[in-house]
Amino acid sequence: MTTAGGVCRGVRTGARTGIRTRATALAAVLALALAGCSSTGGKRAEEERERAGGRAAVDTPRWTFAMVTHSGDGDTYWDIVRSGAEQAAVKDNVEFVYSHDKEAGRQAQLVQAAIDRKVDGLIVTLAKPEAMEAVVREAVKAGIPVVTINSGQDESADLGALAHIGQDESVAGEAVGQELNERGHDKALCVVHEQGNVGHEERCDGVREAFDGEVENLYVDGTNMPSVESSVEAELQSDRDVDTVVTLGAPFAATAAKAVKRAGGGAEVNTFDLNAQVAAGLRDGTIGFAVDQQPYLQGYEAVDLLWLHRYNGNMLGGGRPVLTGPQLVTGDDAADLEKYTERGTR
Repeated sequence: MTTAGGVCRGVRTGARTGIRTRATALAAVLALALAGCSSTGGKRAEEERERAGGRAAVDTPRWTFAMVTHSGDGDTYWDIVRSGAEQAAVKDNVEFVYSHDKEAGRQAQLVQAAIDRKVDGLIVTLAKPEAMEAVVREAVKAGIPVVTINSGQDESADLGALAHIGQDESVAGEAVGQELNERGHDKALCVVHEQGNVGHEERCDGVREAFDGEVENLYVDGTNMPSVESSVEAELQSDRDVDTVVTLGAPFAATAAKAVKRAGGGAEVNTFDLNAQVAAGLRDGTIGFAVDQQPYLQGYEAVDLLWLHRYNGNMLGGGRPVLTGPQLVTGDDAADLEKYTERGTR
């Protein structure tokens, strides 16, 4: 299925009727869905190509690379990843196909559709590795080079991926913990917006490892911002010892800042990742600092690495993870960050 924005989501075959669909029929439907995504999900890349003058920087074959992520709808972080991938695709004469679904089983189905289409390269996220293991191994067995990005660093090599591009979540968490120490905090509330996401747990664990104070995890429904705000507010009202709130994604930082204000406390809000709201919050002081894993780089380098591998047999990182973060940013960086976020590259 394609959304108005040209992004494919998981196919919910028979979800309303309850009719069990045969595996072969499901595979056909999924293949059709991804074919639809090729014509619409790749539209942005073609528009990017036109803005660049319609010319690739190389004359290599017109390979097709698919990216399948665990993003939900409207997640600005993944818009930045996709933007980087699309720009690299223009340069590398690549047809770029993007699809996503936050539900791990449906994400795996979209990967299967890419395999059935026989794409020339595959980029996937492993937020929930157990659901993705079989289909990633199938892609590798089919001779499709796979690069993992963003999540699943520890599982990537075992599944046969060429490389993993992203941030070491434990290291990033430790960077946050160390910065909280520098700022003199005593108790942190780590807001987990997606239960079961291994990367999110690693972030909070990393904070806990390096922070001299206490860390409490708060699990919230990341698909419901009013609920996130009320949950954080309630926790702050019940525990006045919390003096900093750490959110694990940029869209939740502004919501946490509202919760702090409503709770009447002075807790500082800090966050992982960037968007325009976070850049503005850094400037006006409603957000203390952010840890940027540079999502534009994750998308750009993944496409470029697949192109280099197909064209020249290159391998980035020598089999080790290629780190795009953490980069800690504060209000001193706000002016430049606002410029970059406005154009969709940070």
